[in-house]
Amino acid sequence: MKQEFSNSWISSSQIRKQRKYRANAPLHIKGKFLSAHLSKELRKVHGIRSARIRKGDEVKVMIGKFKGKIGKVGAVDTRKQRVAIDGIQNKKKDGTKINAFFNASNLMITNLVTDDKKRFKRKNVKSETKKEEAKKAPKEKSKNQGLKENKEAKDKNAPEKNSNK
Repeated sequence: MKQEFSNSWISSSQIRKQRKYRANAPLHIKGKFLSAHLSKELRKVHGIRSARIRKGDEVKVMIGKFKGKIGKVGAVDTRKQRVAIDGIQNKKKDGTKINAFFNASNLMITNLVTDDKKRFKRKNVKSETKKEEAKKAPKEKSKNQGLKENKEAKDKNAPEKNSNK
């Protein structure tokens, strides 16, 4: 089996291929796998449904043994695609505590770190206004439509030939 990452791979219903895609993906794509849903309040404020998890974000565990627990993200492991939350730990048999790691899809972001201004960069106001104007303005005909209409107009203006002579 090839170990390389394929950009042409779109999707497969076979779970082995899905696992292989995730395992062999480069880090910039693995980072996209580390996104979680936003709470309803954050959705309204930012206008998006999900965002990448970052260290310092406050998250709520939605599925699993720690369901309902809330804490700050302590570490994000992009290579292994997992997230550690401060204050949520497992006990080992010898009594030592270790961080419990979570899949990002099982978390919901309740509070975001907004120190980085590029994280939720708003779209340009100019591009939004252009889109709105384009919707309001009547649609112009494409070049091909114009050519077809010109040919039809010429055919109508041309004198009709009588075949009854």
